[in-house]
Amino acid sequence: MSTQAMRTAAPEATPDPRRWWALAAVATAQLMVGIDLTIMNIALPSAQRDLGLSDPTRQWVVTVFALCYGGLLLLGGRLSDVLGRRRALLIGLSGFALASALGGAATGSATLLTARGLQGAFAALLTPAVLATLAAAFPVPGERARAFGIYGAAMGSSSGFGVLAGGVLTAYASWRWCMFVNLPIAVAAAVGVRFAVRPGRGAQARVDILGAVLATLGLMALVFGFSRAETDGWGAGVTIGALAAGVVLLAAFAVTQGRVSRPLLPPRVVLDRRRAGCYLAVFALAIGLFAALFFLTFHLQNVLGYSPIRAGLAFLPLTAGLIAGVRIAGRLLPRVPVHALLASGLLILAAGLGLLSRLSTGGGYLAHVLPVFLLVGLGAGWVLITANSTATLGAGPDTAVAGAMVMTSQQIGASLGTALLATIAGTATAHYLHTHPAATGAAAVHGFADASLAGAAFLCVAAVAVYLLSAPRKPTASA
Repeated sequence: MSTQAMRTAAPEATPDPRRWWALAAVATAQLMVGIDLTIMNIALPSAQRDLGLSDPTRQWVVTVFALCYGGLLLLGGRLSDVLGRRRALLIGLSGFALASALGGAATGSATLLTARGLQGAFAALLTPAVLATLAAAFPVPGERARAFGIYGAAMGSSSGFGVLAGGVLTAYASWRWCMFVNLPIAVAAAVGVRFAVRPGRGAQARVDILGAVLATLGLMALVFGFSRAETDGWGAGVTIGALAAGVVLLAAFAVTQGRVSRPLLPPRVVLDRRRAGCYLAVFALAIGLFAALFFLTFHLQNVLGYSPIRAGLAFLPLTAGLIAGVRIAGRLLPRVPVHALLASGLLILAAGLGLLSRLSTGGGYLAHVLPVFLLVGLGAGWVLITANSTATLGAGPDTAVAGAMVMTSQQIGASLGTALLATIAGTATAHYLHTHPAATGAAAVHGFADASLAGAAFLCVAAVAVYLLSAPRKPTASA
């Protein structure tokens, strides 16, 4: 998008004197949500021993958060519009904090799973309100790029911080502090919201109940189906049934949105070429990014023998790369067309996955792993700032739901990418072990290599598709 187009879409407005404080508050809130997507991964073995969880229940501690978060994002976006941004932020932060306290005090599996589900639900209300707040507070293109850059750095680095925090808290305190740590963060963010975010009126509109039910159940079915594919296989009845149900429900949701007067997701949001390109780019990014993080976590701990804390520290260059990507793309955003930025960011991430395919059992961290982290972080930050800033630009009353679609695309892509590329890696590993029975470490690395190459190829194709989809159409002679 050109500078002139951005100025047209986002006219000059009187800057809010507290806008940077508002940014700090909502970025802190989103950082807390992002950390909770990964912080329990390291703590799960300790929680399982303490609460006597079965292996299937242990996996649900992670899955139920993703189910409720991904499934309720669209509804959370519309509720944020109805309640008003400030009120939605405060409700989301309060609910997330209470759910975290419940989880930290859990004495059994039912309480812990309920708490994780509630965390996901309140996070689904919180994230769209965060994006809508940023879009409203920073209408000027230059400042908008900087603000979304800081937000993107917080969101993108949260996974690495979650892994590190989970390792440190579990090793030196208790797994329960992986939940309790959210309380002071939520309080600090809520104080910032009360101080810096202007109260506003909610939209005078009723929520599309049918659309909310169809979208929520459909998205949950897809996330659940992808999670079962990773553990049970793509041919399992539960996997096929969940994915088929998800497709049918979302198809019904799409049909209803064109027929109701106040849809949950107005068709104009996704039919806009720039926004559609952003959603596709974030979907593709999530497939590559989360699969890469999954492979790198396993490689560091199971192949290189790193402790959980050392593995968490090894992830820090990912944050450095992400911040660099955010800063560079943020400066280019007012000057370079959006479709060019999105496509180039995906290609940078593809290069990172290509390097990941060159890992070996004898490869060291500095020469082989560090460059992967830097490239993956650079590409992720590059795409995230462009997509989040563009998707909410000029959305008007649909700002929150337009932002929610970005995160929904990310959640679906993350679930699909982890399941699909893990399946490719598992198949390649099994074939390698068939001919090299004793080489378990080499077999795992071989599986990662094949899956990483597949991910890199997919990202290259996605980059071309995003470029063509989000490029502005050439005016015809009649126009």
